[in-house]
Amino acid sequence: MELRKLQRVVIDALEDIKAQDIAIFDTTHLTGVFDRVIIASASSNRQTRALANNVREKTKEAGGEVLSTEGEDTGEWVLVDLGDVVVHLMQPAIREYYNLEEIWGDKPVRVKLNPHSLSKPMPGVDYFPQQAEAYSSQYN
Repeated sequence: MELRKLQRVVIDALEDIKAQDIAIFDTTHLTGVFDRVIIASASSNRQTRALANNVREKTKEAGGEVLSTEGEDTGEWVLVDLGDVVVHLMQPAIREYYNLEEIWGDKPVRVKLNPHSLSKPMPGVDYFPQQAEAYSSQYN
């Protein structure tokens, strides 16, 4: 599957289950193993597992391949390996402690995100401004 399509499938799957603080990074200059790292936060073990499950399902439905999933036993940090894209689903304390953005985050990828996917705006990241008012009244 083409990289941009896979990236969009993953982002949509994360937004379906209300992932927070979604960040996408280009890693082609750092490793030849994968091209994107996507990091998202979840508020509970149950949500990290639900996010991982939805990413797997949506990827398969779109014709992509899921290579492996790790961490579902505890649910604090679940990794979904999609080949060209590696997805890290973490609870906020775990995400802050391991700070993967410091390792992979020097090249953020600009993508469209729904406002509820960002608890704090990230410089250079677009979202759907026409939906911002509807989402803020619905989720705040």
